Amino acid sequence: MKIIVPMAGRGSRLRPHTLTIPKPLIPIAGKPIVHRLVEDIAGVLQQDIEEVAFIIHESFGKKVEEELIAIATKLGAKGTIYYQNEALGTGHAIMCAKDSLSGPAVIAYADTLIRADFDLDQEADSVIWVKQVDQPEAFGVVKLNAANEIVELVEKPAEFVSDLAVIGIYYFKDIAVLKNELQLVLDNNIIHGGEYQINDGIKQMMAKGMKFVPGKVAEWMDCGNKNVTVETNSRMLGFLHNDGEHLVDYDVKQENSTIIAPCYIGKNVVLINATVGPNVSLGDGCHVQNSTIKNSLIQTHSHVKNANLDNAMIGNHASFDGNFTNISIGDYSVLE
Repeated sequence: MKIIVPMAGRGSRLRPHTLTIPKPLIPIAGKPIVHRLVEDIAGVLQQDIEEVAFIIHESFGKKVEEELIAIATKLGAKGTIYYQNEALGTGHAIMCAKDSLSGPAVIAYADTLIRADFDLDQEADSVIWVKQVDQPEAFGVVKLNAANEIVELVEKPAEFVSDLAVIGIYYFKDIAVLKNELQLVLDNNIIHGGEYQINDGIKQMMAKGMKFVPGKVAEWMDCGNKNVTVETNSRMLGFLHNDGEHLVDYDVKQENSTIIAPCYIGKNVVLINATVGPNVSLGDGCHVQNSTIKNSLIQTHSHVKNANLDNAMIGNHASFDGNFTNISIGDYSVLE
């Protein structure tokens, strides 16, 4: 089994946090989004992972590439890096990894997290993972027949078609079939919204009678902008806490401070006259003094003083001293 991860965009909606690192490497509950995504998919598949192929922008740099290769290595898989230097769509991104497009594979976009527990239908030609939503008109949805097979993909339907939204994770029994269809999309310059889309390749597979079925996830968490990323961090902390995962480093230094679970607290964190939690992530090396923090995500080596934070997101090596509550400041920022 292979996992193909398109992640070429840095994430403009999550600035300033993505000015220094790409969005898929933003930590959620102490672990980068793409790391959690790949691990969660591997857990659902319950199969040996042969290769993890990442499609990135070349500007991400060698350090990011090394971190991505390490994710694959941890799973006992080969890590491969491909480049998509022009934002030409999902179909184009996948085809940038065409040398890895063979055999059974999962495609997963690196700006989402899931909680799922289902048996993969390996008899189907493809499984499209979906989540039941309250406002299907805001999403791409799947239309099912009486046999629970997907017969159509509909983008943001004006009239009700289905409440099963496509979340951006797909399984293909042989991804070489999708590769061939996407090559036709590129060769014939089939463009929607100014881009080459995976859906056009999928629709061509459906037209040839291939079997598509839904795989339903229990939880679908977005990391598109600051507010939803902070919310996703809170939800993930809750899941991990309920799973019994140890989230607070044993060496955290506390002086007259309280930690309210669930929280992730990394190594070498110092808390002085602080109340932290619930739903807070503090990365390695953070110092918090004379502050109350809840429902917030703070990355590594940042200092927070005299603050009352709620729904806040702070980057790496930042310094914040003040009375603002709902803030979003990036790496190496100083607000005092």
